Amino acid sequence: DNGVGIAENVVQKIFQPFFTTKPTGQGTGLGLSLSYDIVTKGHGGDLRVEIQPGESTTFFVTLPLE
Repeated sequence: DNGVGIAENVVQKIFQPFFTTKPTGQGTGLGLSLSYDIVTKGHGGDLRVEIQPGESTTFFVTLPLE
């Protein structure tokens, strides 16, 4: 994230299907939901997010070796 980070009240919802912070009709809200399912269900990995309110957001993707 190169902005001011994701707000705490939003970060709880970002992996939910169809959740978007964009105005109606300008986003489907499927990107992070699909990414989460691919990483966790498809590959047995983990996708998590850490926020520093007002500073940054960091996403961590962990995949098993096998």
